[in-house]
Parts: sequence; structure tokens; C-alpha cells
Amino acid sequence: MAPGLRDLQLTRLAGADEESGDLEDVRLLDSYEDTGSFNRIEEGMRTIQVRITGMTCAACSNSVESALNSVNGVLRASVALLQNRADVVFDPNLVKDEDVKNAIEDAGFEAEILPEPGTFGTKPHGALVGQFTIGGMTCAACVNSVEGILRNLPGVKRAVVALATSLGEVEYDPTVISKDDIVNAIEDAGFEGSLVQSSEQDKIILGVAGIYTEMDVQLLEGILIQLKGVRQFCFDKMTREVEVLFDPEVVSSRSLVDGIEAGSNGQFKLNVTSPYARMTSKDVEEASKMFRLFTSSLFLSIPVFLIRVVCPHIPRVYTLLLWRCGPFQMGDWLKWVLVSLVQFVIGKRFYIAAARALRNGSTNMDVLVALGTSASYFYSVYALLYGAVTGFWSPTYFETSAMLITFVLLGKYLECLAKGKTSDAIKKLVELAPATAVLLFTDKGGKSFGEREIDALLIQPGDTLKVLPGTKVPADGVVAWGASYVNESMVTGESVPVLKEVDSLVIGGTINLHGALHIKATKVGGDAVLSQIISLVETAQMSKAPIQKFADFVASIFVPTVVALALLTLLGWYIGGALGTYPEQWLPEKGNHFVFALMFGISVVVIACPCALGLATPTAVMVATGVGANNGVLIKGGDALERAQKIKYVIFDKTGTLTQGKATVTTAKVFTGMDRGEFLRLVASAEASSEHPLAKAIMEYARHFHFFDEPSATKDSPKHNKETNSGWLFDVLEFSALPGKGVRCFIDGKLLLVGNRKLMTESGITIPTHVEDFLVELEESAKTGILVAYDYSLIGVLGVADPLKREAAVVVEGLKKMNVMPVMVTGDNWRTARAVAREVGIQDVMAEVMPAGKADVVRSFQKDGSVVAMVGDGINDSPALAASDVGMAIGAGTDIAIEAADYVLMRNNLEDVITAIDLSRKTFARIRLNYVFAMAYNVVAIPIAAGVFYPSLGIMLPPWAAGACMALSSVSVVCSSLLLRRYKKPRLTTILEITVE
Repeated sequence: MAPGLRDLQLTRLAGADEESGDLEDVRLLDSYEDTGSFNRIEEGMRTIQVRITGMTCAACSNSVESALNSVNGVLRASVALLQNRADVVFDPNLVKDEDVKNAIEDAGFEAEILPEPGTFGTKPHGALVGQFTIGGMTCAACVNSVEGILRNLPGVKRAVVALATSLGEVEYDPTVISKDDIVNAIEDAGFEGSLVQSSEQDKIILGVAGIYTEMDVQLLEGILIQLKGVRQFCFDKMTREVEVLFDPEVVSSRSLVDGIEAGSNGQFKLNVTSPYARMTSKDVEEASKMFRLFTSSLFLSIPVFLIRVVCPHIPRVYTLLLWRCGPFQMGDWLKWVLVSLVQFVIGKRFYIAAARALRNGSTNMDVLVALGTSASYFYSVYALLYGAVTGFWSPTYFETSAMLITFVLLGKYLECLAKGKTSDAIKKLVELAPATAVLLFTDKGGKSFGEREIDALLIQPGDTLKVLPGTKVPADGVVAWGASYVNESMVTGESVPVLKEVDSLVIGGTINLHGALHIKATKVGGDAVLSQIISLVETAQMSKAPIQKFADFVASIFVPTVVALALLTLLGWYIGGALGTYPEQWLPEKGNHFVFALMFGISVVVIACPCALGLATPTAVMVATGVGANNGVLIKGGDALERAQKIKYVIFDKTGTLTQGKATVTTAKVFTGMDRGEFLRLVASAEASSEHPLAKAIMEYARHFHFFDEPSATKDSPKHNKETNSGWLFDVLEFSALPGKGVRCFIDGKLLLVGNRKLMTESGITIPTHVEDFLVELEESAKTGILVAYDYSLIGVLGVADPLKREAAVVVEGLKKMNVMPVMVTGDNWRTARAVAREVGIQDVMAEVMPAGKADVVRSFQKDGSVVAMVGDGINDSPALAASDVGMAIGAGTDIAIEAADYVLMRNNLEDVITAIDLSRKTFARIRLNYVFAMAYNVVAIPIAAGVFYPSLGIMLPPWAAGACMALSSVSVVCSSLLLRRYKKPRLTTILEITVE
């Protein structure tokens, strides 16, 4: 929260909880030897800790203690000199923490209410990840400076700062350092810092309507104090927001809101504040601030420019300007006053930023602006004073300083607007989230007896929610009643509406099209799909591509190099003039060689732009991640983008990736006199305990054979399974699943084996020739043969087929056209694998690979330094996804697969693999173009500003024009990155060079 807000730290009160017989929650200063008096806190009292600065001896601590104890309402106060802290117990109805702070300051010391919760026993939950806004960064040098400061803080494990978003992500240990300490470190470095959000699950920010007076504030505080589970709260009078830290095991966020509204008898109306909305408002505020500064500077600079250029051509006005008022002419007075306002009021931010950069041992663009404007301003002041003393009047260059600052601010404003466009992806995703939800009250039988509208951010797992036609699905969940079509294109990129019936999964933020639905919420908050997508996009935009290291290195030496070049330019022209190497006609009117050389030096300083280099990569990565999200391709970072554009091999898992993952039994052949139904009953009994996809296909086939069920009616129906399983399956003993082989169990005391050749061979089962021939025939037709042996005799074979995805062959051909070699890996046998590979056009095949061996396959293709991508969808693909250079989890995959992947392809469509690679290539082509532009600008502009072409071509760049070029260069790079927003997914017909009539 902003400095000066009150952090109220709450103590569990004696008698407030009848089940608690002690006050273990109360933690006082470790330095106190006698804490007994503090443990006896009367009901209604509260304890806070205060940091005190300025105490030097025991007399100081006694003075503070006396001042505190004299405050009406303070029960006890104890001061620890060595720790510079005080513990104060007081009646919150009579004393506020501000009164405590004022009493200490009136005694002559500085006081700060400690924001660290000190009166409740919070157990650390490991490292937290906090996201902070960092204002005032202008180039890569600023980013390096802030990152270095944050990484050196005790308790900080990781810190990443993004220039394009003005955000920093910090992983820290809350037991060592607090979020306030991190904000203070950012501000001590000279930048603006504030917390946006953290991974804490026990904090909520509420907007409060209905607070008008101090009495209302006290009422709110009193309500929060009385609510069980509230640990700490902080109310911001400016924003009318209250930040509450609470114990989620004692009180839920919805109960907290209900309790506050009920405690105020309806006076307060609360809404949950989204951190993304707060972040967006900060972006708008920054752009508005820059616009105000630019317009103010322009308003003051235009008269200066007119005095210099236009007024000399208007006799009456020029006569007034030449009128002497004291030692100077009226025109000089006007220019001096107006430019001083621009230089030191509006341009104050450049001096502040330059000072903090130098204090942190770095240099940035602000240093160059401050140097250039100061040189022209102070030389002009010197010229005026020198003329007043000696009578020799040299030309002044006040307008140079004013116009330079104006153009730089214009560039900053345009840059803010352009950077805002790059973050549109997150804004659009945030807009998908519904604002409200209709909560249904149901009885034990699921019958609804009432409803109410609640904030969507207050939905809890298990809530039953009503979704009307045309409204957004408020949370991830399962359909409990009704049927309708849902548009999921905004999340998955799939344009065709999806039918949702009872037990169907729905995603929060999608749109219900036709019928009404009742859904049961399953995932909320950070666990929801939409929140995870936003988190992935944010993480990607915060990341740095390895190519960014080049810009960071250049930024670290850029400013010192430019300053050195400027000094050499100034000395070169000055010495050259003194030696007579150029004619006197080149000098400005009433000017001298130093003034002439100084103008070239200032132009060099202000035209050089490190910002363009710093923005070349992050802005392109930001736009690319947003474009990818809009197309159902989630990119985890700039490093993934950089690797993906170099992919040489793409390894596909067969089942569920190249195939539909919906295996069906096509053949069931019995080789003994056993009845077909008895055979299927045996196999189903063994497979009933397996979770393998093939086992589910066999169960569905056998059930349909026995009960004539429709496959769609029995699929994913646990209730039906339970009813049918109990009546027709055999009792199974000693069941075991053998990865890569099959299953084994005992039925009626006899061994039953269901699996592949390897299982049979290892178990001593002989495979007759006619069975082998039948098996080969199945495998050559791209089907998987499953052998069944009972009592050590092979009794039958099942043929299982998993149809290929319709786009598989076209995508494989498309990858070849893009010079990417496709490879297939599977645990299936070689004949089936080759048959599938022939259908899709893949030549490199790895079959009979155990799940753990897929990662070894990936490594084998990496041996020659090739970049290898792995595309998979399941848990068994996770090691390979992690081992690959670029892991792609397809069809949203499983949570583990998503965690291991670099790309998450939301749709279950292989075409997105081509989209991912194509987008990566186009993004890095744009980054290279940005770098070429940024480097070329500096390589060409600096010599022109230094006057290299002035002797031969007469080209001279005034400092104000150099400032305009510098300001617009970074804007040009950002606009170049924004062109990626026009990206269109590649058409397969174009890639394959197919002409469609």
C-alpha cells in the first residue's frame, strides 16, 4: 500500500475465544525480560509495534515510554532501546495508531507503525512470489540496476524486471523480508514502487462504498477487529480500499465480505478489487501524467521558440523584447523565466532519475538528457551574466533546453501509449472474467430454494451457480443440470460451440449460448483455467529472451561511451577552431569557437538513445505472447520463443497426440472353445482396475456386448459403472499393472494375463503360429493387438484402433515444408508404429519405448546440437517435455504436462504446432529488425550530430532536433513490435502450396 497508510495489527483478545486458554498467538519483542504484564491484556485492548528512530540512550527510551503512557487510552507501553521498537497496548475506542505515532513524534523522535504482523502466529508457507510496479525506468540500464538491488536483498531468491511492462516479479522468503521492505528498496533506489499482487492466498483487497467521515472509518475498523480470522488490515482513505489479511481456515473471503456488510447494517457496500484492474489504472495514470508534463512543457516552450524565431520579424513586438529591464533585455528575462520552469519544475524528473542512476553506480538515458539540457541551459545563463558584466553579448540557447525536454516528454508519452498497446492481451483476458455470479441455495437433494447475486471473485469450490443464456460461465466447474452450447473460442481458440450436458466440464469466462445451466464450481481463483492463462501470459511477458543479454551489455557501456564521444566532439571542434582548420564564417552570429563546439557536443549527448535497444526484445515478446494467447497458443517465455524458431526436429507422441486418444475395440477373436461373452467377461474383470486408455476401451466394448449399452451413454458414467460392475464381473485377486506390458491377476485361482508379446514371453506363454499371423495382420493395419492368456494358455486376441486426427498427415507435411523433421515415438509395437507412421508420412519412428525412455529419445536427437521439440498430452510425456528444448503440451493436457512444457496448445489440434513455430520465427525476425533499426539509428545519428558531414555537406543537427530524433527512435521500435499484432495463423494450403479451385 502507499506510504502513510495505517497497518493495524490485531491480537487475539483474552476472552474473545472461549476455547482458547492461553495467548500463544501473542508474540512480543524478544528483548523484553518481563512479558507477563503484556500477556494479561484486557478484553477490547489491542497491541501494536512501533519502530522508533533517534533514540541514543536510556533517557531517550524513558522519554518515549512516558510520552506514550501519558496518552489517554494507552494501557501500557514498553520501549526496547536496542531494537528501536515499542509495544503499545491501548483501547482502540479511545486511541488510534496515528495518535501513538504522533505522541512519539511530539517527544522528538521519528515513528513508524510496523507493517509486519507481530501479534498473530502465522506459519510461513514457503517462498512467496510478489509482483510490483516499478515506475521511472527508462532503459535497460535502469532494469539492470533494479534487478541488481532486488537480488542483493536478504531473503530474495529471484528477481526479474521487465521494462516494457514496468513490472518486477520477486520470489522471496516472507520470514526474512516483507513486501514493504521490497517496496522500500525500490524507492530507496530512486524509483516508484508498489505491490500489485502476491501468491498469498489469505489476502483480499476490497473497495468500500459508504465511508464519508472519520466515524465511518472507525466503524469499519471496529467491525474488522471483531471478525474472527482477521489478522491484519489496512485502509487507504484516498482509494477507499481496505486490504485484509485473514486466516482462510477460520473465515472465507465471502464470509468476510458478508460480515462487514452485516456489521454495518448495510451502510457499507463492498466489491473485490482485481489486481489486474489496479495495474491497468496505473498504466493509464502513467500515460496521463506524461501527457500533462508534455502539454505543460509545450505551453511554456512555444513562447520561447516564438521569441527566438518569429518575433524578430514583428517590429513592434521585437522592440518590446529589446527593451532593457535592469541588466538584461525583456526578451532575455522572459526566456530565462520560462525555460527555468521547464528545466527545473517539469524536467525535475530527469534530474531525479539521473541522480538515482548515478547513486546506484549506473547510467541511463536520463543522465544524457540531464547533461544535454543542463549544458545548454547553464551556458545560456553564463552568457547572460557574462554579457551583463563585460558588455560582450553571446547568443543564448534557452530554446534548445526547452524544446529538448518537450520532445523527450512527447516521446515518453507516445512510448507509454505504445507500451499500453503491447499489454492488450492481458487486458482482454481480464475482461473475459465475469463480474458477478448467481449463487443458488440448494438442499441435500440438490433442489434449489433460493438465489443471490455475488461478486464472481467470491465464488468458492462447491458452490452451485446459475448460468443464463447469453451470460458468461462464472467459474470452472461441472454441469449439474441442463444442456446448452457454450462458446469457448475466447479461451481455446476453437470457433465451433461445444455441447455441454450433465457432468460436462465448463470453463470460466466462456459464454453460454442457448439453454440455462446449473454448474457446480470446482476451480476458483488462481486454480481456474482463465487465471492460469493470464498467469502464463504474465510470466512470458516478464521473461527475458537470451538475445536480451546483448541489449543489457550495450546499455551498461552505452552512456559512458556517448559522454566520451561528446567530449571528444567538443574538444575536436574547439581545438580545430583554435588552430584555424575551419573558416570563421561557420561560427554563429556573435558566437565563438567554444559555443560552436558545444552545440555539436550537446547534439551527440541528446541524440544517442539506449531506450530503443532496451525495448527491441521485450516489446516484441509481449506482443507475441498476446497474439499467441488469442490464437490458443500460450507461450511461457522469451527464451522459449527464441528456441522454438530454431527447431529442427518435432517428436510426436502417438497416442492422444497424433491419434484422437479414443481407442475402440474393433476385433475380439477367441482361439479356444470358450464362449465369446465369457471371454470378454474375463478380460473386463482384469481391466476394470486399470486406468489405461486401452483398458477403458475394452471395458466399454465388453459392457456393450453384455448389456447392449450405447457407448456414449456409458462413457464417463461412474454411477452406471458401479451398478453394472457389481453384477457381471468376476472377483479379482492380486491385480497388478505392468507398465509397457499389460496387467496380471488371478480369477478363480487361475492366472489371467492381458497384454503384449513381451508379457506373454516373460510369463512362459507360447504364442501359436496362427495367433502370431493374426496379430501381425492387425498390426500392419495400424491396430494394436492385445493377447489374453488364462491358466497359462493363450485364449484370444483383441484388436484396438485409435483413429488418427484428421489434420495429422497435413501437419506433418507442413512441417517438412518448413524444414522441420517430424519424428514419432510410442510404446506400441514396431508394426503398428510403422503402419501409423506410413499413414501420416513420418519416416523416423521409435517404437516399444517405455514412458521413461521417451526422454532418452529426445536426448538422442539433441546430440548434434539440434533443437528438438516434443509434443505430448499426458503425464507419461512429462519427462520428455522437460528434456526437450521446446516442450509443447497439446489439448490443454494434464497439469503435470503443462508444468513441464514451454508451450501450451489449448486446442486439441496439431495445426497449433505449426502456428507456434511460425509465430516464433516471425517474432524473432521482428526482434532482429528492431535491433538493426536501433543500432543503425545510433550508428548513423551520432556521426551526423557530431558534425562529421558538416565540412563536406553542410549538414548540422541543432540540439533540439537531435532531441526530437532521440524521442521518436524508441517509439519507432515499439511501433515496429506492434506490427506483430497483425499476425495471422498460417494457412496449411499456403504452406503445402496447394491450389484450391
